[in-house]
Amino acid sequence: MLARLHSMALMGIEARACEVEVDVTGRGFATPTIVGLPDSAVKESIDRIRSALTNSGFSPPRTRTTINLAPADVKKEGPAFDLPIALCMLLADDQFRTEAGANYLIAGELALDGRVRPIKGALSMAILARDARLRGVIVPRENALEAAVVQEIECYGVSTLTEAVGFLSGQLPLEPTTVDLDRLFTAASRYEVDFSDVRGQEHVKRALLIAAAGRHNVLMIGPPGTGKTMLAQRLPTILPPLSLQESVETTRIYSAAGKLPAGVSLLATRPVRQPHHSISTPALVGGGTIPTAGEVSLAHHGVLFLDEFPEFNRSVLESLRQVLEDGAVTVARTHSSVRFPADFMLVAAMNPCPCGYFTDPRKPCKCSAPQIDRYLARISGPLLERIDIHIEVPAVPISELRALQPGTDSETMRRQVARALEVQRARFGPASTKTNGRINSRELRMYATVDGEGERILRQAVSELGLSARAHDKVLRVARTIADLAGEERVTATHLAEAIQYRRLDRSL
Repeated sequence: MLARLHSMALMGIEARACEVEVDVTGRGFATPTIVGLPDSAVKESIDRIRSALTNSGFSPPRTRTTINLAPADVKKEGPAFDLPIALCMLLADDQFRTEAGANYLIAGELALDGRVRPIKGALSMAILARDARLRGVIVPRENALEAAVVQEIECYGVSTLTEAVGFLSGQLPLEPTTVDLDRLFTAASRYEVDFSDVRGQEHVKRALLIAAAGRHNVLMIGPPGTGKTMLAQRLPTILPPLSLQESVETTRIYSAAGKLPAGVSLLATRPVRQPHHSISTPALVGGGTIPTAGEVSLAHHGVLFLDEFPEFNRSVLESLRQVLEDGAVTVARTHSSVRFPADFMLVAAMNPCPCGYFTDPRKPCKCSAPQIDRYLARISGPLLERIDIHIEVPAVPISELRALQPGTDSETMRRQVARALEVQRARFGPASTKTNGRINSRELRMYATVDGEGERILRQAVSELGLSARAHDKVLRVARTIADLAGEERVTATHLAEAIQYRRLDRSL
């Protein structure tokens, strides 16, 4: 007898439709065979399924069983096929019957005692079910809240194989899992940190305000202990709240990577990723034998903070160049290519020299000039040019450190960012997601016209600092954002002068 159920194969962050077919013949005692490009985890499912069936009170088919995962030319990976295969085996062996099975996508890993364990990519699976106009999904109970974010379908969470059989056969009614998205965003979109925690560094807060208002990349340079990490971690608190679409996009990445925290159905705050400087290129940008999302994709719609910037491997840093331009990563393999979104703000931090105290007036620097030059040379010119703002973060005076009056808080800065983004939304169109930091050269020359004095200052800066064409455009983009924050239509000499001050590494330290 032949049985079919719908499941999914996870490719990157995308779920692709997969049909599970099981044929149990009336003769032969061969070991069950799985075909359809299964990986080792899928092949090993036979032993898990046999034990799960037995320990759940069912009988594994005793005759020849052929299991096909279609389409046969797509690689099948992971243990998520356990549950649909087990259900198909029972259907094909006529141990239960269902009329509802064809209306659901089904996925889940089986334990030897029949429990259903969580899987990766439940949110992508729910989106696939919605797009395929199916009634809903059947997933492990731990994944039910995540899948229920897609409210156009029904989501049922099951804890055991027996429970899944009871539901599909109509003998065990289950209530679909639901999620109140408005309540979820209200409860989960709060930050525990604030810019008022940072004493002093008001000029750095100003630079980060500009960066947030135009989605510009930032490099902070300063001695150890000056607050660079604190400042970077608080940057998301002044960015606009995640929209539902942005939240779903980010959550899909975490779900597919198996990094979604337990009990969390949707990420409601912008992520901040802070990888160690020993990270490899595949771990940063994505890749591997089975392509998985890297840190740049986990920072999608958020912040990627690279502390100790020059300590990263040179090849790792150079891999960021194309990602910063494209906002996505494409991992090509022999049988397919996988695309991971990676639209993030890069915030990097570094010391001015190997010992860290070259610009610190309180401690003497022990580095020679050649050592400093070699240290700074670890960051290539092309990569530096892709960072819009270079800002010095000096040591905080004790008077500011012990001041009772807090500095600028996140709420004040967030209101200014919102006003500037509203100006850009009116300029580029309400449906556009473009910001000043992401516009192309043609749009830059259309919207960042400068006056006569500004033209003179810009020419002088290009001549004296040796700015490249890309750095020239970066200055104009930052100046356009400064003008938007000031509520001015035209870019003036004042805006340009401030923007030029943020090209710190185009000058000698």
